[in-house]
Amino acid sequence: MLGICRRRARFILISVPLLFIPALTWFFLFNGNFEDRTVTWSQYGDSQISRQHTSLGPSRSWTGVDEHHSHEAMELWAREVEEENMQLRRQLSEVQYELRAGRSVTISNASSLLPVEDSAGAEMVPLSKTRNSTECSRYPAVQKCELIHIAIVCAGHNASRDVVTLVKSILFHRRNPLHFHFITDDVAYRVLQTLFKTWMVPSLQIDFYNADALKSEVSWIPNKHYSGIYGLMKLVLTQTLPASLEKIIVLDTDITFATDIAELWVILRKFKGEQIIGLVENQSDWYLGNLWKNHKPWPALGRGFNTGVILLLLKRLRQMKWDQMWRLTAERELMSMLSTSLADQDIFNAVLKQNPFLVYQLPCFWNVQLSDHTRSEQCYKEVSDLKVIHWNSPKKLRVKNKHVEFFRNLYLTFLEYDGNLLRRELFGCANGNDLDSEALQRQLSELDEDDQCYDFRRERLTIHRTHLYFLHYEYTPLPDGNDVTLVAQLSMDRLQMLETICHHWEGPISLALYMSDGEAQHFLRYAQASEILSSRRNVGYHVVYKEGQFYPVNLLRNVALQQVTTPYAFLSDIDFIPMHGLYDYIRKSIDQLDMANSNKALIVPAFETLRYRFSFPKSKAELLSMLDLGTLYTFRYHVWTKGHGPTNYARWRTATTPYHVEWEADFEPYVVVRSDCPQYDRRFVGFGWNKVAHVMELDAQEYEFVVLPNAFMIHMPHAPSFDIAKFRSSQQYRACLKTLKEEFQQDMSRKYGYAALKYLTAEKNI
Repeated sequence: MLGICRRRARFILISVPLLFIPALTWFFLFNGNFEDRTVTWSQYGDSQISRQHTSLGPSRSWTGVDEHHSHEAMELWAREVEEENMQLRRQLSEVQYELRAGRSVTISNASSLLPVEDSAGAEMVPLSKTRNSTECSRYPAVQKCELIHIAIVCAGHNASRDVVTLVKSILFHRRNPLHFHFITDDVAYRVLQTLFKTWMVPSLQIDFYNADALKSEVSWIPNKHYSGIYGLMKLVLTQTLPASLEKIIVLDTDITFATDIAELWVILRKFKGEQIIGLVENQSDWYLGNLWKNHKPWPALGRGFNTGVILLLLKRLRQMKWDQMWRLTAERELMSMLSTSLADQDIFNAVLKQNPFLVYQLPCFWNVQLSDHTRSEQCYKEVSDLKVIHWNSPKKLRVKNKHVEFFRNLYLTFLEYDGNLLRRELFGCANGNDLDSEALQRQLSELDEDDQCYDFRRERLTIHRTHLYFLHYEYTPLPDGNDVTLVAQLSMDRLQMLETICHHWEGPISLALYMSDGEAQHFLRYAQASEILSSRRNVGYHVVYKEGQFYPVNLLRNVALQQVTTPYAFLSDIDFIPMHGLYDYIRKSIDQLDMANSNKALIVPAFETLRYRFSFPKSKAELLSMLDLGTLYTFRYHVWTKGHGPTNYARWRTATTPYHVEWEADFEPYVVVRSDCPQYDRRFVGFGWNKVAHVMELDAQEYEFVVLPNAFMIHMPHAPSFDIAKFRSSQQYRACLKTLKEEFQQDMSRKYGYAALKYLTAEKNI
């Protein structure tokens, strides 16, 4: 209770001068007649406040001031008082905050709280003196719409996935246009190029640089670090990035931002003299050489510096012939060290050991390093102190740290954050020359919002953020040229089907997964924990992020089909389990039927079971027996006979050789075709006509439908989808589907001419 009273007393002591000083100041300013009198101001506040900069300074007095100088003196005095008044207001806001938080209040000198900015290269500033503060930064503000350049080396599937979380954290806090410079291998380029193209973030520029072309520049350096050769790529940024680029921020992929990156960018203006590299001190004892017996690290200044966050003045680095400097240093040190242990970081530190004047030491909160046994806790006292978190341990989120739960939760926040929400514009800043975005806006503006099918038409134009190859993928083409990829799409509620499909299909698989950011992370953990899924490297998982009210089934099919790298594709659905050995059987059939030189669509007959517990047939004979017993049925025979009736199941029962069937209205078999087949029509979303339209176009392009006599697939039971429920319950949904069908048929007639008239006739005869 006594503590609360004291805090309130301090609050009142600071508040009273704030109310009294402005009134008295303006009274003197507007009083033109100053009589001979003495005005004396004594210091205000209790003993604690008077010891700090909040006092109004020494006593000021005017005795017998002549009228000629009085007004000028009063204006000068008033300005001084106003400046001190502003300082009091800042402190009052701090006191109010502390009182609301229920903390004891101690107003400290502002200059003692500000981070150390000017650091001589030859003298390391201790971590305790580079801690953050709650005071306003003395750094000059970044100009509105000033473009900030960021360079990141990214290679492989895992790094491509990790870098997305970094980008999210930057986009979340940013208020300036950004230009990312990615140095990537082929895998990361394919992933990130598609991701950013479909993300469509305003005021964001992306450039890619081929890391494989730079390997020869650093491949001569033996490196024991888990990052491999790509961990050395930051050494060659001066020759990789455009010559016109003068400064840049360089980041590792395992970084999370907790503040606006503009605050880091502006520090580049604080470099003085020959300072050209900004780094944070290494927060472990690695470079001290005392971690174990005979531990011999590369040379470094004191604890050395960590290269997870780097500020570079590229223009001056080039002028100083940086490439020659680091090469000579590396060659000299490798004679005794033999290899690097921490990749580029070892070489950066060796250069700075010889040339300490080059380094500008950043406050340690710009790179809080969360490896085991670091001194990172000295970089922060409050949550607001955090700027950049660096997961620089191979253990990543499993690292040992006193506050690791807090850091992990912060990381998971961005990991599962909806990236679509980051598509916000920077008002007043040009969006750049994004032709795709302009074309999309033009198409959207042409839609009639009063159209009852507006939502369907808008969905066709929606650009869904897409992350290809979410998990590691490897595929080696077969020499015979008859390889085939199973293609399917799914959402989170069908995830349990993956293991069974992988067990039945040994060949490559291309899957499009429709998920939110959070669901994608759940899938990742599920796949990594599954022995079957984690052991497969020839399954490509392509995440299409949720957006809008419809399930974009044909978009998903197209995404999966576009990533097929084999000559042929088996167009399936996730609810179907292929028979054992179907992969090999299809490959033999492709060769026997000479599909390389003909337009054929090989039909795999579809069956279904209504039982969740089911013994899968090992052969056609066993399947026929189960069919006769009523354990199996031909697919949808009781609700949608037209969909698969043309397959002619009666003939299939006794067939021993492939046979030809004709297209009929509403035919939607599952087929094997060349992977360059027509794409699915995106106007069909949710339930209804999505496969029918595709098979119709195959027929229009004169594909020959051939049924495989010894192939089958079985549909497993599941709860009805939300889209089927909408189709059944909404008359407007059904009316729009009918409208879309008619428009598709009209488009077919315009595209294929007279031959497509049969589709209109067939529809009318039903």
